[in-house]
Amino acid sequence: MKSHTPTPAREGTADRAVRRGTPLFNDDIIRSGPARKLLAGMRILIGWTFMWPFIDKVFGLGYATESTDAWISGGTPAQDYMLNATADSPLAGMFTWIAETFGAFADVLFMAGLFGIGLAMLTGAGLKIAAWSGTLLMAFMYLAALPIGQANMGFTNPITDSHWIEALVLLVAAYTLSGDTWGLGRWWGRTVGNSWLR
Repeated sequence: MKSHTPTPAREGTADRAVRRGTPLFNDDIIRSGPARKLLAGMRILIGWTFMWPFIDKVFGLGYATESTDAWISGGTPAQDYMLNATADSPLAGMFTWIAETFGAFADVLFMAGLFGIGLAMLTGAGLKIAAWSGTLLMAFMYLAALPIGQANMGFTNPITDSHWIEALVLLVAAYTLSGDTWGLGRWWGRTVGNSWLR
């Protein structure tokens, strides 16, 4: 009498790619063409959302940063944010200490973060590093702006704000490999595989 061997569960393309160590691509995860394009558009939009403040803070174009406060004119973007955003924050002491202790280094780190996250999202390469760096940056900016539930300051939600949404968008862009559509993600994936550099 023949013994019956259970048929193993079907293995998806993504599972096979990870098991073999071959690069995983956007269309292995997202089957819908329109969905891939929407994710790529979302990635480019969040990339520009980070790149624009970098440009504005460097040159002081008069949007969020006046020319007199431009980084090239000696402005201090990170220090200014931490010192101004923390007036009522329960973490005011911590952020004031960071601004005063790390000074120019905090500015360089903040500006490099804006530029690097923006560039990665716009080009579609290095999304995982950019997503987690951006999530950390958003967490710090959220904490520095506490408490956010002040109605007279224009806030409508006492718990969440746009920092949460931006962090989530970064992570979704990275883990759906959205850089493969309208970006350098496929080339980058063949170069670095499925590593944390992806």
